[in-house]
Amino acid sequence: MSVKMEASAGKLSENTLMIYGIVVALVGTYLTYLNAVTGIAVFSFFGGIGAIAALWWGSDTIKHLCSYGLGTGVPSAGMVAFGAGAIAMIAGTKFGLASPIVTLVLAAIIGAVIGYCANNIINMNIPVMIFSLMKLSIVGALTMLGFAAMCTGTFMFNGLVIGGMTLSMEPAEAAAGGAQTFMVTVLPEFASSLIGGAALTVIFFLGAIALQHPFNACLGPNESQDRTLMLAIEVGFLSMFVVAVMSYAFLDIISATVGVVVSLIGWVYSYKQYIALSKRDAYAWLDAKPIIEVGGNE
Repeated sequence: MSVKMEASAGKLSENTLMIYGIVVALVGTYLTYLNAVTGIAVFSFFGGIGAIAALWWGSDTIKHLCSYGLGTGVPSAGMVAFGAGAIAMIAGTKFGLASPIVTLVLAAIIGAVIGYCANNIINMNIPVMIFSLMKLSIVGALTMLGFAAMCTGTFMFNGLVIGGMTLSMEPAEAAAGGAQTFMVTVLPEFASSLIGGAALTVIFFLGAIALQHPFNACLGPNESQDRTLMLAIEVGFLSMFVVAVMSYAFLDIISATVGVVVSLIGWVYSYKQYIALSKRDAYAWLDAKPIIEVGGNE
């Protein structure tokens, strides 16, 4: 048995948000490929923009899923989304230029399986569970892929697991004339990579918290779609700033600094917009009457 609490209506429908979110997330991630085309990594920040688009869409999906209850499912839904998304994202990056598309498809499949298990095996009996967890898994996967591409400059598997190369030299047999020769072996370094160095874990939690927070913060009788979505953008840019700082370990100084500047500008603007919307919604409740205290013969 589930209890439905009506989620706030807005100008943008769930399907419209989904289309916008997926398109911008995929385009933003693919634009980071300009790094490989041009030989410079200044286009890495587009991955962060794509990740924010996915979070923006996902915050509305969280709202509609968690309207079947008291909102206590918001954190768990976010963690499930990024847990499933992490599997899809790591597996999907093995497919070269098709990686973002394959990641999306894998995430949808994994999310649908998790949603089916939750509804039909655990018997949560929430009408929108399967489709919502399918969408949230896509959100988690595209967010992690976008932030990973921003941090390293690529969405290819090798770029996420290999941090650099070292040369190993060993004496070999003497050449003609008695000259000493060496055998040189190129060894990949994994510990200093995004995945090998566990930096992907930070991206996981940055994205998961950014997905959970908007509806959790705006939940209540005066929740409005535009304010919740604006908060999603604001926390998205805040997460993007942290990823931009992390990118100094993987990108050149100029490219990483571009990401920092873009994320700061986006955060300042979205924060001001969110405060303005909060004042708007708070003002609408100023005429509310105080609660009458009952006592004595009353």
